[in-house]
Amino acid sequence: MKKYDAVIAGYTCVDLVPAFKKGEKFNSITDVFKPGKLIEIDGLDFMLGGIVANTGLAMKKFGKKVFLNGLVGDDFMGIIVKESLKKCEVLDGLATTNQASTAFGIVLAPAGIDRFFLESPGCNQIFDIEHINFDAVAQSRLFHFGYPPLLERFYLNEGTLLAEMFDKVQKLGVLTSLDFSLPDSESESGKVNWLAVMQKVLPFTDIFVPSIEEAMQILMPTKYAEIQSIENYKFPLEVIKEVGRKAVELGAKIVLIKAGEQGAYLTTGDGASLNNSNCVYLSKNWCDCDIWCDAFLADETRIINANGAGDTAIAAFLTAILNGEEPANALKYATIAGRNNLYCHDIYSEIADWSDMTKEILEK
Repeated sequence: MKKYDAVIAGYTCVDLVPAFKKGEKFNSITDVFKPGKLIEIDGLDFMLGGIVANTGLAMKKFGKKVFLNGLVGDDFMGIIVKESLKKCEVLDGLATTNQASTAFGIVLAPAGIDRFFLESPGCNQIFDIEHINFDAVAQSRLFHFGYPPLLERFYLNEGTLLAEMFDKVQKLGVLTSLDFSLPDSESESGKVNWLAVMQKVLPFTDIFVPSIEEAMQILMPTKYAEIQSIENYKFPLEVIKEVGRKAVELGAKIVLIKAGEQGAYLTTGDGASLNNSNCVYLSKNWCDCDIWCDAFLADETRIINANGAGDTAIAAFLTAILNGEEPANALKYATIAGRNNLYCHDIYSEIADWSDMTKEILEK
């Protein structure tokens, strides 16, 4: 038995989310932001953000023992993070630095259109392998890490440090899992050869869980550039499958592609070989599977915003793997958790628990 089910490490921040008035629905971002226009909102929410808080707290809500491994600054934003994690009894793995400020993001998520972010990575730019608590990792079943495009030390030199870290974790007999964020084309990370990074890292990656946009940008950048200019573009299933299979060919054993309101796609190589780590037991159905799952229908009257939906979906997917679920069921848990996230201000206190999701899946 391991002390922890999962160590969640990497990007940590505070999200500042303007609360757009309920009932307002927009067709495009230009309906919201026009020069000279005043937009009245219903307040500003301060929320924990980033993979460490979003995925970690959701996994805790789903019944898993988690160790959250992140970095914050010695500032007001850092106090918000520490006090919030203290209330949830998962503060032990959070480090503090006086060399840089806590990261924050301004999340603009008006109803009816996709959200976008104004992000200040802060001290995540100095987050390093030295900040990883390998003692905790050795006592866990799974190590989940993200988001490399916002963690400078892990994308320099074509991801050498990221590959070395995952190699070290695998040698500890711990599953590795990698999530992503979209590289900003105008930033340093946008100029990285991400395909070269993935060629180094994916051979040491047991579980890879990007969104379709992230997967396309880092694995098929030329094709992604061609479709970016197409307004309201919906990715055809054959394109989603193509990029998923490419990730498997590069070395990832289990690949989940999040496709938002379209659904999610699961493809694997020899997924059952992960049993060798003694961390999980996966059936032979995890070998060479190819499964699409439509998104669970959302009640539009209950939607608050989509912030953190992808991270919550991954929390459910990883929990299902640790529980030894069949692949089709794991995919259902991911899509229903992502849907449920839309209804929450606070993921940890409001998201439906594992038994409620199980009940809905069985009734569907």
